[in-house]
Amino acid sequence: MQEIINLINEMSPYLLLGFGIAGLMHTFVPNRLYSRYLSGRNFRSVLYAAALGVPLPLCSCGVLPTAMSLRREGASKGATTSFLIATPQTGVDSIMATYSLMGLPFAVIRPVAALVTALLGGTLVNAFDRGGEQEAHAPAQESERHLTLKEKVVGALRYGYVDMMQDIGKWLIIGLLVAGLITVAVPDGFFAAFAHRPLLGMLLVLACAVPMYLCATGSIPIAVALMLKGMTPGAALVLLMAGPAVNVASILVIRKVLGGRTLWLYLAAIVGGAIAFALGVDYLLPREWFTESLTAITASCHTHTPWFNILCTAVLLVLLAGALVRRFVRKTAHEECECGGSCHAEACECGGACHEEDPVAQEVKSQERVYIVTGMHCNHCRNSVMRAVGSLPGVEAVEVDLQSGRMTVSGTAEPGEVVQAIDALGFGGELV
Repeated sequence: MQEIINLINEMSPYLLLGFGIAGLMHTFVPNRLYSRYLSGRNFRSVLYAAALGVPLPLCSCGVLPTAMSLRREGASKGATTSFLIATPQTGVDSIMATYSLMGLPFAVIRPVAALVTALLGGTLVNAFDRGGEQEAHAPAQESERHLTLKEKVVGALRYGYVDMMQDIGKWLIIGLLVAGLITVAVPDGFFAAFAHRPLLGMLLVLACAVPMYLCATGSIPIAVALMLKGMTPGAALVLLMAGPAVNVASILVIRKVLGGRTLWLYLAAIVGGAIAFALGVDYLLPREWFTESLTAITASCHTHTPWFNILCTAVLLVLLAGALVRRFVRKTAHEECECGGSCHAEACECGGACHEEDPVAQEVKSQERVYIVTGMHCNHCRNSVMRAVGSLPGVEAVEVDLQSGRMTVSGTAEPGEVVQAIDALGFGGELV
């Protein structure tokens, strides 16, 4: 527990700052910016996709529907692959957390490695996988309500400190717990046996990290704990790169939507780029660059923790607890709200008043169908499904429950079109 507390105290100020910046990016940067320049099958579209993906705070599962949406709106295979590689490896929140625990060299190398591997993967796909390309088309114009500055700021805070906490909070806690268990259970110097055979250690890390789901921020305390047990900085970088970018879910979705050849090029770019950067870190850069921060963390066990860090830790824990309770406690009310959401204690999700539905109006109301959507893990997944289905002709309202996977669609849309829209995102859909 002491090790976990030390890690949280080091990370909390930077995590809070990173979540805030992520909220501002989400609210103030138009969504259409991410698809406008990605349609060409050239290096420029690959570069734009990588540059846009590096700072985006999307988790390893949330990037999948986002990338598939870009593909549906006309992004090329190369640009989509570049976005898929760059985005889950980093984000403004994980860069801040990396700096806090692992120092400036890791905080610089990590996004640079993500950018380079994304460029490599997108270029390979453009060169060797020309099949299945679609004609680029202008994205449909959606009617968006103009938000005031106050509403945008409130939306940024909600996204950064509520939605993102819900999406990665569980994985951050798991990462901290795993780091604490490694610190206690793994003998000191366990990975020192790989010091003279770093490539073997990197391959071992790859074998463990590739199938697992690791979030970019949650992987940081695990990497720190393994380095404290003797793992080389290069092997730790492999964990930070391959862990968030590759998992079973991403492999299945990419194979389904983009094809087998794109999948193999995607894996080759990530694995090859991770190994290349890791060997460069271990053989070309001074080891002291990457161990100074670990020495500071070890020394913090015997020094007084600043009150500011303690305050940030308390705020972070309160936000995490609130987000996790909000996500995993099922809502039990079923009344209809004026905005189409659910009523809770006579208050609507949108702040309006609850009302009883008129029985006569209910008879002439459009048909409601219930679907089961599989593969959703975060709010980004849920929002992507709602946007894709909501844009179909004849759809009047869409409600998706993330925990149960139940989606209620009101309107006259054909079930086959709804299921097809879900499948295009890489999820599974079935009419109940």
